[in-house]
Amino acid sequence: MTHPSSPTTDPQTQEPATWQSPLLQRPGAVASTAVDAGVAAHYGDPHREQRLLVEGLAVVDLSHRAVLTITGPDRLSWLHSLTSQALTNLAPRTSTETLILTPKGHIEHALNVVDDGETTWLITDPRTAGAAQTWLDSMRFMLRVEVADRTEDFAVVGEPVARESVEGEHLAWVDHWPGPVGDTACYGPEEDHPGSSRPWREVLVPRGELTAYVGERPLSGTWAAEALRVAAWRPRAGAETDHRTIAHELDWLRSAVHLHKGCYRGQETIARVHNLGRPPRRLVFLHLDGSGHTLPESGDELKHGDKVVGRVTTVARHYEDGPIALAVIKRNTDPTAVLTAGPTSAAQTVVVRP
Repeated sequence: MTHPSSPTTDPQTQEPATWQSPLLQRPGAVASTAVDAGVAAHYGDPHREQRLLVEGLAVVDLSHRAVLTITGPDRLSWLHSLTSQALTNLAPRTSTETLILTPKGHIEHALNVVDDGETTWLITDPRTAGAAQTWLDSMRFMLRVEVADRTEDFAVVGEPVARESVEGEHLAWVDHWPGPVGDTACYGPEEDHPGSSRPWREVLVPRGELTAYVGERPLSGTWAAEALRVAAWRPRAGAETDHRTIAHELDWLRSAVHLHKGCYRGQETIARVHNLGRPPRRLVFLHLDGSGHTLPESGDELKHGDKVVGRVTTVARHYEDGPIALAVIKRNTDPTAVLTAGPTSAAQTVVVRP
């Protein structure tokens, strides 16, 4: 998958080229890297940018995200049959999310889903969107559906808003985390969940209108958005997931899995672990010791004493709580234990009950 206004490869490195947002021209913009390359990590003051998001004043440039569409009269029932969420009766301009699982039930793709009455729109990770599109195309058979990559045509803008879009507005996907959404289960708290105080939606804007849509509103970078996501215990595909992640480990059933819909790829694992067992790993929230000069990085090992019990998945600096992180650890790890990532100590808060 290539991005608009970008060559297929960088002429000097011959590496795949990355979309460069026009909003990187704003004063103070510092480009993000790795998973969020192409947009701004921050605009000079990440903590202030977090406060602006909490106050509902700023927006986040997510124009590096991938946008797929599904058209045709069978689109919702077809996607329903392939993925983890109930989608057949999804009303126009009503948001949900769904997972594409491997045959063994591991998370392969996470899709933010909203339908406008004629087209189903999917917002997803640009690194894996091509593979998701290829797999969806391979499953069309004789059904009346068409899958298209619309990333060159539409950009995504994040807003601290919980309201669905209405006619006359740009279509938006609203994050209903922490739910619960529909017929599902929670592996963490159902009340007093920190994600309940994080309104969030992602607006689909024609790329040529991106700068005008943002206008004079303050911009916050991905560092600010990620810090609030971590504080909300919100998993992200490609960050909290690896090749063997199942939804139960991240408490992702609560917003992305319907437990009593028809069969779909990976459904046996969802049902078996929910009914008969416990997930082998669990998501935890970490308060990190910020007294040192460095913090752990995503992918760093977490230890209890000399024993490796998991890995750090996302690290952030919160404007109130200081250094925080999400991590995935072995289920039977003592929930009261102080863990370490290199020289940094980390105090656990239970997300998925052990």
